[in-house]
Amino acid sequence: MRKNRNLVTGTFVGHERGFGFLEVEGREDDIFIPPNSTGPAMNGDVVSVEIVSEKVEERRAEGRVIDVIERNTKTVVGTYMKGKNYGFVVPDDKKLFNDIYISKKNSNKAKNNDKVVVQITHYPGINKNAEGKIIENLGHANDSSVDLLAILRAYDYKRVFPKAVQKEAEMIPQVVLNTDGRKDLRDKEIFTIDGADTKDIDDAISLEMVEGNYLLGVHIADVSNYVRENTPLDKEAAKRGTSVYLLDSVIPMLPKELSNGICSLNEGEDRNTLSIDILLDKNANILESHLYKAVINSKKKMTYDNVYKVIEQNDIPSGYEKFVDTLMLMKELALKLIAKRKNEGAIDFSVPETKVIVDENDKVIEIKPYETTLANRLIEQFMVLANECVAKQFSELKIPFIYRVHEIPDADKLQRFKVFLNNLNYTDNIPENIKPKDIQNILEISKGKPEEKVISMMGLRTMQLAKYSNHNLGHFGLALKNYCHFTSPIRRYPDLFIHRVISDYLANGDIAGSTFEKYTRLSIQYAETSSEMEQKSEEAEEELTTIKKCEYMKEHIGETFEGYISGVTSFGAFVELDNTIEGLVHVENMNDDYYVFDEINVALIGEHTKNIYKIGDKVTVRVIDADKLSRRIDFEFIN
Repeated sequence: MRKNRNLVTGTFVGHERGFGFLEVEGREDDIFIPPNSTGPAMNGDVVSVEIVSEKVEERRAEGRVIDVIERNTKTVVGTYMKGKNYGFVVPDDKKLFNDIYISKKNSNKAKNNDKVVVQITHYPGINKNAEGKIIENLGHANDSSVDLLAILRAYDYKRVFPKAVQKEAEMIPQVVLNTDGRKDLRDKEIFTIDGADTKDIDDAISLEMVEGNYLLGVHIADVSNYVRENTPLDKEAAKRGTSVYLLDSVIPMLPKELSNGICSLNEGEDRNTLSIDILLDKNANILESHLYKAVINSKKKMTYDNVYKVIEQNDIPSGYEKFVDTLMLMKELALKLIAKRKNEGAIDFSVPETKVIVDENDKVIEIKPYETTLANRLIEQFMVLANECVAKQFSELKIPFIYRVHEIPDADKLQRFKVFLNNLNYTDNIPENIKPKDIQNILEISKGKPEEKVISMMGLRTMQLAKYSNHNLGHFGLALKNYCHFTSPIRRYPDLFIHRVISDYLANGDIAGSTFEKYTRLSIQYAETSSEMEQKSEEAEEELTTIKKCEYMKEHIGETFEGYISGVTSFGAFVELDNTIEGLVHVENMNDDYYVFDEINVALIGEHTKNIYKIGDKVTVRVIDADKLSRRIDFEFIN
């Protein structure tokens, strides 16, 4: 063995093309691991890597795997491919780029193209694949109902709670028994606004005028009153970190006895809340705010659709008649808040989310953009306001807390965004010391123009990921110095944790001594784990959505669609359709010419025809393939 080798330890992240990267804690840049240097490493393994070349300018440091220190993968979900005397499983996770060998005796009678769960029996070696045995058969890979099961297994999501957790939840009374020390708001006009199918209702609102000022009440389920620290219920909630929404299914953070029961602010039922009153002047400036414990009784479970009818269409659904004045007052305040936030630079990306509609067998019926109306934005504005006020108060108190932070964009990504704007002939007016308003100004200029969508999308890609932190780093996207997540304790653990801190503060007037030390330690721990679990849930949701998009487009092979070019690479152009589905036009399917990638202008240029395909171009494409296994949709241009 050579001496003085430059060895580093980190986490191996695989890529479907056979190479990988080493993530090293405390190191700014990842280390590139070429395909012939990954050794026996699998995605997620802790490995030792020898650096064979250091970073030079834009080129990453390069290394090779020397040893696997800790294995991360125990089971794998994938598609079984049956041979005569043996088979193999193609992993769904493309970061696991090698197939898993399955001997005949370990096939568990699986059939060709079955979706299966494999337990690893032998890890890969040099030039040798991993081996495994099939421990669960989920059904045929093309069966729509199997997709959700596969995601649940792949991400280790469990619908059923451990027995101790379920038992504790079932012992909690489903009625409010004690209102001591709480402000009684049960006679007050308080109601909820949610989606029609929502069962876990975290928040309720009230609004009235007081001496020419708006008095907004935001009333949040007091989950910490029922989920006590260090109980099995609390530990499981911390472990899950968040509720996960997969199509029409919910993997809740808390058992239904709490999430849909005693904690949910259901119409006509007494509920304990942690409430905040916010006094705003006629221009929607915050004058003061006040946190307190309360008991409420929601007067109406409203839906976004029906509220929209009231405030925008003057169409009053049955049961909404006595709430019209309050809803119109809420609209008035919401519009002022929207205008105020826009003036302060809050970034409003017009990038729609995807709405996947499935039947009772999870087969896709329709895919379309998720529409948000003023009714949705009204609730959003009031929740942001409550989160801001709570974060500001506890930041000033210097009490241990968890903040929702969104940092300034990465310099390299920002530079790429500037180049992109220059290519669209937009004046580069983004300064070095960037402010949210600089991004918002660009979005405003593009409004109503053909490039509006793509500028919003590229701007969004330029942003950092929002995360949780025990340090108050501000929220760039919202242009706020103070922000936290306070309003959804049923489905987010950071909200539940800070409710516990707030409750302690309200009860004792301060947080000090050993309690201060405990909350400091826990705020660091839960900020990190909750960020990880949130990212995991987003990946699961995105993967399932991608699978369903492939399933949907499989039924539309040969059909043509309008769209725009959302990305350009050396191997082709990505095209997003009006229904939010994205596919690839590979250069191999661009048959009218040989296309060369212009890296500076991020465009594909025909060598003979001089045709140019660039980001933002409106195009017509034909669907030529869609495959759930590879998670890929292929288009071709229609000239």
